[in-house]
Amino acid sequence: MMAHAAVAVEPWRVEWREIAVPDPGPDDVVVAVTHSWISNGTEGSFVRGERIAGDTPRSETDPLPFPHVPGYQKVGVVQWVGGNVRHVSVGDVVFATVSRVSGMFYDHGGHVSPAVTHESQVWNLPDGAEPVAFAGLVLTQVGYNVGVRPSVSAGDAAVVIGDGMVGHWSAQTLQSRGARVMMLGRHDERLSLFALRAGDAVLNISEDPDWPDHVRRWAADGVQVVADTVGSIATIESLLPMMRHEGHISSAGFYGHGGRIDIQMLRNREITLHAPAGWSKERMDATLAMVNDGTLQTTHLISHRLPAQEAAHAFDLILHRREPVLGVVLDWVAR
Repeated sequence: MMAHAAVAVEPWRVEWREIAVPDPGPDDVVVAVTHSWISNGTEGSFVRGERIAGDTPRSETDPLPFPHVPGYQKVGVVQWVGGNVRHVSVGDVVFATVSRVSGMFYDHGGHVSPAVTHESQVWNLPDGAEPVAFAGLVLTQVGYNVGVRPSVSAGDAAVVIGDGMVGHWSAQTLQSRGARVMMLGRHDERLSLFALRAGDAVLNISEDPDWPDHVRRWAADGVQVVADTVGSIATIESLLPMMRHEGHISSAGFYGHGGRIDIQMLRNREITLHAPAGWSKERMDATLAMVNDGTLQTTHLISHRLPAQEAAHAFDLILHRREPVLGVVLDWVAR
């Protein structure tokens, strides 16, 4: 069976191609994709050849992982269901994670349609929902994971490192739990998208060398949570002296081979480190519900929507950042 896909063909280069995908089996669902959402950090890292699997950095002795179909999140309409599938039907609007592909370095990928997907990786969307709002659901769940792990009480100070999509969704999750949130970033246009509540703040640390002093004054009673969404050990270490006894670090950043942190520095304040990764049914269910009820906002983070056939341009925007870019969605049907 044939499909179309965004294919990373070599480091830093993506092409739009027709590829082979396996014929669906009794446990599969075939989805005609309408929107797929690029995960800038993870997919960019794979396309640059920096990772070999999941959160595993590539070493010099590892092969370059090309060609591959990047991505892991999309929405669309069910075209076909296998005989063992019970929770979705033809015509349903669904979210799907990774789908099966043939002839690639990895046997799975995201930006492909029709998408042959195991039934365990397919979720029904609520009736009347705007599908594109759920097209980045795995990535939204990463932010949910970061924000839901730490122990936090109403009014506690939480500092989110990063103004990207995961940073925003981590901050929104912490807000929903009653924390006061400060978002640290380097892009004014991204920081402006964070909906501040009483006690919240944003800070562009690229423009303010004295940013730690601002954080210290803002969190006069100490920082309860540091949520790192970009992979900056240096920023975490700058914040450690401000953290409360028995505070929490929650990390979803990718550190490559430079993710070492001094445990003794954590022990001095009995700080707990959380390192959530991947996705699970329970966390996806919770994230989907929070998007549906408006607790987690997604569509305002979309900066670019491009036809899927322009996937090469979409990835070029992300990889080279020739203009401000945040959420990039590929549209698989004409708007």
